[in-house]
Amino acid sequence: MKILVTGGAGYIGGTVASLLLSRGHNVFVLDNLSHARRTMVPAGSEFICCDISDRSQIENLFSTAARNGSPFDAVMHFAALIEAGESMRSPETFFRNNTASTLALIEAMLACGPRRLVFSSTAAVYGEPENVPIPESAKLKPTNVYGESKLLVEHMLSWFNQIYGFRYASLRYFNVAGAPEGPDGVTRGENHEPESHLIPLILDVALGRRESIRIYGDDYPTPDGTCVRDYIHVSDLAEAHLLALQALEIKDRMIYNLGNGHGFSVREVIESAQRVSGKPIKVETHPRRPGDPAVLVAGSDLAANELGWKPKYSQLDDIVRTAWAWHQKRYA
Repeated sequence: MKILVTGGAGYIGGTVASLLLSRGHNVFVLDNLSHARRTMVPAGSEFICCDISDRSQIENLFSTAARNGSPFDAVMHFAALIEAGESMRSPETFFRNNTASTLALIEAMLACGPRRLVFSSTAAVYGEPENVPIPESAKLKPTNVYGESKLLVEHMLSWFNQIYGFRYASLRYFNVAGAPEGPDGVTRGENHEPESHLIPLILDVALGRRESIRIYGDDYPTPDGTCVRDYIHVSDLAEAHLLALQALEIKDRMIYNLGNGHGFSVREVIESAQRVSGKPIKVETHPRRPGDPAVLVAGSDLAANELGWKPKYSQLDDIVRTAWAWHQKRYA
């Protein structure tokens, strides 16, 4: 198929784009490079430097392809701001970038593009869950603007499906980590600017690039007082995207959680990084951040049963080990 991958110069988008190419798909990567690097775009794809809010340019891309007899078949949408803490400081930025810009993309698709979308959603749409593991049927009550900005897109997609027959798969990620070598020979690890994700921050301490790792809150109602999260390897996540893309051939609306179904506390992640790296990791404890739920663990049975998806990386140490290998090479 001919696929447009928005945010395809990022960590997850680039991993998925690489996998698509390895399976024989024709891939176009669209990214504004504001939070990504051109080097992450896989060789063999066609790169377009553009913001998803530029509806006219995206419409032109779709209409030109259709006139040339080679229309796009689907869009895989990763372009978004992702830092929950920042969303609580600048909510307008997240609603503009994640919600309004996605609306512009969908409008371009409705006007002259494909009507199949695989959407990068988030476990943050659940907020503080009533039950763990979290099923897709759980109440949707985000506790931060990031989650709300993604949930608004899910609501839009549901209406566009009902009114226009717009096909979509909304994939609610939990914590994505790891750094496998892709089919194109490039290893893509977490490389955010600024970095806000726990595992790369911990590995920075192990490498001596950072003095300590901050734990935000040690008084949560969890076994060791720190937040518990579900970690999924990025290569497992990429496989789920391709399965969802394939399923859109016969299904018109899908919502799936994507996680391992196992929760690990912040302290457990730190201990894993110490085991894998063999390095001591200094810890600082700080107050809770607003909007951080105590426990987020996926119930992914629906994706397993309907897509036949099963994560290959189920052990935290295995996930951290791939991240550590990449992190060392990155700063060698």
